[in-house]
Amino acid sequence: MTARVLAGKPVAEAVLADVARRAAALRERGVEPALATILVGDDDASAGYIRIKQKQAAELGFVSPHAHLGADATQQDLHRAIAAFNDDPAVHGLLIQYPVPGHLDYDAALMTVDPDADVDGMHPLNLGRLSVGLPGPLPCTPAGIEALLAHYEIPVAGHEVVILGRGATIGRPLAMMLAQKRPTANAAVTVVHTGVPDWDRYTRRADILVAAAGVPGIIRPDHVKPGATVIGAGVRYEGRRLLPDVDESVAEVAGAITPRVGGVGPTTVAMLFRNAVAAAERATDVTNPA
Repeated sequence: MTARVLAGKPVAEAVLADVARRAAALRERGVEPALATILVGDDDASAGYIRIKQKQAAELGFVSPHAHLGADATQQDLHRAIAAFNDDPAVHGLLIQYPVPGHLDYDAALMTVDPDADVDGMHPLNLGRLSVGLPGPLPCTPAGIEALLAHYEIPVAGHEVVILGRGATIGRPLAMMLAQKRPTANAAVTVVHTGVPDWDRYTRRADILVAAAGVPGIIRPDHVKPGATVIGAGVRYEGRRLLPDVDESVAEVAGAITPRVGGVGPTTVAMLFRNAVAAAERATDVTNPA
């Protein structure tokens, strides 16, 4: 069996086209949507991610104010930069580039971000909104995975989804999202992790398997039900080399699978901008035009 490849680019393009339309509608009403970014330190990879986001912002018609703090910045310096963007009515969304230098507390900084401007969807208030089904910014990678499944018309409602990984950025919020009652979700969701000795007993029965453990090559062909959909969401880096959770040989067993590169990555970025344009609409009381 050769699995169908679920590339993220077409999904991201569809989402970003909608974001561009909404951003244009805002500008027609005199509102310039703005996504602010904060970078602490001089990590080349982090600086590169900021440049990518700023380039995408410009293409979508966003302004992108930026604060770059030195590697020796204090927690108070970081909080001051966040407060300045929180207090600026022209800024609608805010992103703190992760990771921050080891002497800083990222979670403490995130707590000071205005929850309505949290484009990552990771503020505790927004995760709480998600847990009870209230509207708010959604975590980007889980939202991108749901959009990917919907785009490729992978049946989710009533099917068994197994997520390997319980992290706060993917596993836990994705489990809440895919269990909720809507056409692109409404699944029977099981979350397992590497602390479960026989975790593969669960993954082998999944109609949809999401690997989010951050353990390179942990998912192999014998861990997958033949014909299942496999989403590779967990990665680790060795230098600049990307090491995914899903071994490439899984494509011989799966019915559909995300590629090693270009799967959930593009959709994650697209969802960040979807959160940003929604933040601008909320902040300026502009309804998303149909």
